[in-house]
Amino acid sequence: MLSVGVGPLSLSIGHLLLVLAFVVALIVGALTGRKEKTPVAGTLADIFLVAMVSARIGFVVRYFGEYQGDWLGMIDIRDGGFDMVTGLLAALAFTGYLMWKRAAMRRALGSAVAAGLITWGGISGLIALMNQQTQGLPEVALTDLNERPVDLASLAGDKPTVVNLWATWCPPCIREMPVLEEAQQRYPNVNFVFANQGEHPETIRKFLMEQNLNLSHVLSDRQNRFGRVVGSHGLPTTLFYNAQGHLVDTHMGELSRASLARSLERFDPAYLRPARSSG
Repeated sequence: MLSVGVGPLSLSIGHLLLVLAFVVALIVGALTGRKEKTPVAGTLADIFLVAMVSARIGFVVRYFGEYQGDWLGMIDIRDGGFDMVTGLLAALAFTGYLMWKRAAMRRALGSAVAAGLITWGGISGLIALMNQQTQGLPEVALTDLNERPVDLASLAGDKPTVVNLWATWCPPCIREMPVLEEAQQRYPNVNFVFANQGEHPETIRKFLMEQNLNLSHVLSDRQNRFGRVVGSHGLPTTLFYNAQGHLVDTHMGELSRASLARSLERFDPAYLRPARSSG
């Protein structure tokens, strides 16, 4: 499962896990702090904020080159670009500083942060293990825009494959299309597949013409089966399969050049050699 539907909204498992870890930390902090009459909820919120801001800064620094010419993109967190190692280190450092300065809350704060980290780390590890055991591309009935059946495994061949689930009515799908178009042209040894969810081929053709998009491997999934098979409850969703057909990364939400570059790093570098310029 990649995401969970919450009313009209969809949350990725990663985001939901962060919320769960924070809630666990709040509960443990409240229970421990009550005994010592030391509230820590506000302090935990500060630590969470420091972690998120630091994780974003770390991501932007790491992929700074991808943000050239798009300075506003550095603060646009809709691309999901966070460096969790940087965020974790910042959270631990800030927690250590607070525990040193505020002796009265050491026990409550330490217990809360430890509970949150154990929750996040344990479930993240379990999800990663489940993803590693995923074998092969989903067997889903797809068609091209002439409504001819397409076998995704045959299309993928022995190359890494990026499958983008999208729809013409989805604003973040539209915003990320130029990024994926550029990547498809830049990396000829990576298959980029655009599996439209639930729309008629004529609607898709009209959209591509209006947006002036030149994309290969645009397919139709009229029954929305791909999303159900992989456990996606929101669009856009992008899945990254290595050359052996194993799922190595997923991304729910809008992709930027930076967040796409991060996911492509999961592939063998030999497949990421840019196409040679014709000039």
